Amino acid sequence: MAFELPELPYAYDALGPYMSAETLEFHHDKHHQAYVTKGNELAEKAGLGGLPVEEVVKKSYGSDQALFNNAAQHYNHIHFWKWMKPNGGGKSLPAKLQQAFDSDLGGYDKFKADFEAAGAGQFGSGWAWVAVKNGKLEIMKTPNGENPLVHGGVPILGVDVWEHSYYIDYRNARPKYLSAFVDSLINWDYVLDCYETATK
Repeated sequence: MAFELPELPYAYDALGPYMSAETLEFHHDKHHQAYVTKGNELAEKAGLGGLPVEEVVKKSYGSDQALFNNAAQHYNHIHFWKWMKPNGGGKSLPAKLQQAFDSDLGGYDKFKADFEAAGAGQFGSGWAWVAVKNGKLEIMKTPNGENPLVHGGVPILGVDVWEHSYYIDYRNARPKYLSAFVDSLINWDYVLDCYETATK
């Protein structure tokens, strides 16, 4: 099961003005493509070429850094594109998700503050996440390509805070990018799908 670059689920200009066509073209066509190409090459060398990406991520963590970096970033980005949609974000969460956010994360406003703080506080490149861990939702942050899969969790929402994700549109104003992501881009229906899969 070789890694493949997925098509974006929307047009390059569909997320404007919060994420530009230029950002998506570079981020998807160049950065994500590079993770796919290199990841396939390294997975083959390691004898893991036929495995699903989640398995490659877990098996390479702590043992094959180069493969892990590319496989994890491929996994992260497969979901990142789906975690966004035109006219997304905001407080209208599906009822089941709202319930979980209320009980585990202290409600929407606390989630927004804590999630944005995790993204802003991640030094250098990395990600901020909402993950299911030990049956409950938890906000996490990880460096570089790491994700909750290698820390006992399953991500249901993630935001990329590598500079290539926002620098064209926001320069060094990462907090503005994070606010725009939460307020205007999150695809709550896909977050719900991930939540339901993770809690089966």
